[in-house]
Amino acid sequence: MTKKRIVIFASGRGSNAEAIHDAVASGKINGEINAVVCDIPGAGILSKAEEWGVPAILADRKKFASREDFELFILQAIAPYRADLICLAGFMRLLSSTFISHYENKIINIHPALLPSFRGLHAQGQAVAAGVKIAGCTVHFVVPDMDAGPIIAQRAVPVYADDTEDTLAARILTQEHPAYVECVTLFCDDKLQVNGNIVTING
Repeated sequence: MTKKRIVIFASGRGSNAEAIHDAVASGKINGEINAVVCDIPGAGILSKAEEWGVPAILADRKKFASREDFELFILQAIAPYRADLICLAGFMRLLSSTFISHYENKIINIHPALLPSFRGLHAQGQAVAAGVKIAGCTVHFVVPDMDAGPIIAQRAVPVYADDTEDTLAARILTQEHPAYVECVTLFCDDKLQVNGNIVTING
């Protein structure tokens, strides 16, 4: 089976991106990381891309007059890599329907909550404030509505009475990496089928 071409989008330190990279390097994921896109100058993911020998595309949002210009720059920059899959790994920008239409059912994201609960920013803090007893993470396909796409997989963790946003975030992160790697592996093995808002795992 031909290896899938992967482009990773990230805004921060890139821990999920690193988990994906390591799984690619070990042969677990039948793919190759062809490029990294980052919107924050100096972000840790840029150093990781350099270590991996992967081309890094810096799209500093502040340098663009509009989201349309920002996204057009990215679309043009990644076009030569012919991505089969775009992995949003802590990419802190919402993508428009125009952008998503170019890669329908080829963009996946990880969110630190059990969707459809606690969409948006500070999901872990939202969970603590709501007093829920179970939290977790969700890997899903990306659609124009925020954190609303078809769910591929979820992992759960307990929430303790003395948890803060930071302690819960750290516990969820231990599940984010294996969950994301699992879903990228399934995608690259052609085992995911999307029907409306339902994802079926074949085989």
